[in-house]
Amino acid sequence: MARTITTACTTTPGVASASSRLRTAARPGQQGFSLLETLIAIVVLMIGLLAVLATFAMAIGNTTTVQYDSVARQKAAEAMESIFTARQTNQITFDKIQNVGAGNGIFIVGFNPMTDPGPDGLDGTGDDTPAQPIRLPGASGTITNTAQDVLVNLGNFSRQIQIVDVPGNPNVRQITVTVRYPAPQGWNRDYQVQSLISSFR
Repeated sequence: MARTITTACTTTPGVASASSRLRTAARPGQQGFSLLETLIAIVVLMIGLLAVLATFAMAIGNTTTVQYDSVARQKAAEAMESIFTARQTNQITFDKIQNVGAGNGIFIVGFNPMTDPGPDGLDGTGDDTPAQPIRLPGASGTITNTAQDVLVNLGNFSRQIQIVDVPGNPNVRQITVTVRYPAPQGWNRDYQVQSLISSFR
């Protein structure tokens, strides 16, 4: 007579067999990020964000520089035009178109704080008045004479009007107008205009 042996296999709920645990641990792609990898990712992300912020700061600085460039160009041109206008209208003689100390020169020597023309209508002479702020367009792109306009204070601007004789020609002089102003990066920038003026109109 044959004997039959029956074995029953029971499992306890919540408890996995050893082979099942091994198979689960061996599956690829089931591991999470380690703390070190997360920190490295954060550092890389922060470097990228700092680069973007530096770009924004540079753009803002360039916007300010463009405004100052515009003001410097305007003030240098005004000084040069005032000299030519005075010569053309016989307001001053050619002998006065020199720096103080040369002949009858009336133009102040060296860099001086930015000023507006005085009663004589000339920039860079002894009767000048303190410079008024320059009004520039705001966000609208036009001057509206409201709080939206940008007012540029000229307290940090200086100007030099240098007049020298042209060698070999006593009837011609070279005028160099230099406007110096601070750049947002911390150094000074110069804007320069040069022209020749003669005793003949």
